[in-house]
Amino acid sequence: MEILTNRLLLLPILQKYKEEIFREFTKEITTYMYPRPPHNLAETEDFINASLGEMKTGNHLVLVILKKDSQEFLGCCGMHEIHSKNPVLGIWLKKSAQGKGYGFETITALKKWADENLDYEYLIYDVDKANSPSRRIPEMLGGQITREYDKTNLSGRVLHIVEYRIFRK
Repeated sequence: MEILTNRLLLLPILQKYKEEIFREFTKEITTYMYPRPPHNLAETEDFINASLGEMKTGNHLVLVILKKDSQEFLGCCGMHEIHSKNPVLGIWLKKSAQGKGYGFETITALKKWADENLDYEYLIYDVDKANSPSRRIPEMLGGQITREYDKTNLSGRVLHIVEYRIFRK
């Protein structure tokens, strides 16, 4: 499976990306996220193996984000609970890839894929209230805030989550 956009190639996660994921999934990147950065490469390998297992069940989609022209690794994205009425979107980009529109391009491509392949009511996009760049993504897709709650992430930081619903058009 692959999803193409103007600039990006989204491919299923593989162990061949473990070094880049380990190097780029840093404390700074995870500031507004539930997961914490891995302590060692083995934790990244475990995450990839778990992701591959979840994809085999057919209920999750975990992809790497690559620049289409150079195959440069940019980050990871996913869609979880894809057979539910409310699949959950997720994304992270390495620091040097942020601020270039790749997040919006990726989530737009995932929504298009969902529109073409899934029977869903709306997509969920959870984001920390303080993460303005990430909040712009669902807002640009017409997402509406439907819920707010606090959640402690795996690093012990309290996140102030706003939950967006992005409806099928």
